[in-house]
Amino acid sequence: MPYKNLSEFINVLEAAGELKRIAAEVDPKLEITEIADRISKTGGPALLFENVRGAQFPLLINAYGSYRRMQMALHCASFDDIAGRLESLLKTQPPKGILDKIKMLLTLKDIAALMPKNVSSAPCQEKVYTGGPLLDMLPILTCWPGDGGPFITLPVVITKDPETGVQNAGMYRMQKFDGRSTGMHWQYNKDGARHYHKYKKLGRRMDVAVALGGIPSVTYAATAPLPPDVDEMMFAGWLESRAIDIVKGKTVDLYVPAESDFVLEGYVQPGDETTEGPFGDHTGFYSPADTYPVFQITCITCRGGAVYPATIVGKPPMEDCYMAKVTERLFLPFLKMLLPEISDMELPLEGVFHNCALISIDKKYAGQAKKVISALWGLGQMAPTKFIAVFDNDIDLRDYSTVAWKLLNNVDPRRDIILSEGPLDALDHSAPYPNFGGKMGIDATRKTREEGMGRPWPDEIKMSDDMKNYVTKRWNEYGF
Repeated sequence: MPYKNLSEFINVLEAAGELKRIAAEVDPKLEITEIADRISKTGGPALLFENVRGAQFPLLINAYGSYRRMQMALHCASFDDIAGRLESLLKTQPPKGILDKIKMLLTLKDIAALMPKNVSSAPCQEKVYTGGPLLDMLPILTCWPGDGGPFITLPVVITKDPETGVQNAGMYRMQKFDGRSTGMHWQYNKDGARHYHKYKKLGRRMDVAVALGGIPSVTYAATAPLPPDVDEMMFAGWLESRAIDIVKGKTVDLYVPAESDFVLEGYVQPGDETTEGPFGDHTGFYSPADTYPVFQITCITCRGGAVYPATIVGKPPMEDCYMAKVTERLFLPFLKMLLPEISDMELPLEGVFHNCALISIDKKYAGQAKKVISALWGLGQMAPTKFIAVFDNDIDLRDYSTVAWKLLNNVDPRRDIILSEGPLDALDHSAPYPNFGGKMGIDATRKTREEGMGRPWPDEIKMSDDMKNYVTKRWNEYGF
């Protein structure tokens, strides 16, 4: 059943034994991070800190920090269930007859019904704050000792394309500079940065709204690598199977999720940029300080009983890993649509998702694995991937022992490795230059003579099915 707001999700987590309330006073500077990191690394529950020093609101963290809680957040038994829905939508064929036309019209009607719904009043605007150091009332975390300051870590940042009027929602960390301003960490390949550069070229001030909390699917949608100009609120509605209510901001020409716990409204003035960072990032290393735009806050609105949502990132596994795993499964159908030979994909947590991709394919011809590697490096969100290894489709990519066995035994370094260079993730500290460096593709499939294999490829050792079944039937007789 869809959640109306974050409070409903909290109640469901608590009823399921997936949330712990902490009444003791805690410090938002480092202490909450240390607690949450220990809980996250041991598979513990979501944490609701009810008494955060110096803040007026409670703080929720690790709410999405397990496969089960992410499944609860998105109303599914497994992430593949959602991927299956998406795959069915992508496979919709042009109508051939009147019955097909009716079915397609019904499908389009269902999609149209998921468009965001404008409302005139909303819970997120029950209270409006305009004066004083507005950010000081929020329990904004200083996560790690080397951080440049406190950071808002789970924001839904809403901007609008000045040419098309289409809104975008993305998730970018925000360093608190003072009570009324933050940094806006728009990396070069993000839609927020694309909008900002358009405003900069036009010499116009850019309205920005930041939603905190609200319906979990809205928070997830802001992290999803959707194509440009695809509305994240519509995608959240698709996940929820109902339209997301949105309301016009009080001081900005933007629409925000109506059930948000908080909304920070304000603007970015083109050219108003300053040093942001360092920040202990999801790679497990600090990303260095750099120059980013400044977000000036004009007002904060919130609902009654608002809860401040936060996350921390660092050495995996952490909460962001489970959110990214949803993306891995959810967007596999898109990859299969573009590259039909792909059977499966695994992005290891240790590779922090942009450093390593394991791919399995239904190999039909010589050179197909290398063709897939090159094609993936040409696709938007896969373009920064540093290592891509391709296997035959008779492997479970989540069985890392078998993956390593195949990788170490199927690969001839001179024949099967592609060394290239190109765009990398902005957080890749190993690259010789920002956003650019070396890449490696590995063909770990069985090789053919056409691929330079000068002798027959050996068969893998496998027990016969008859003997497997025979031993299974007698298993109890052996005393096991």
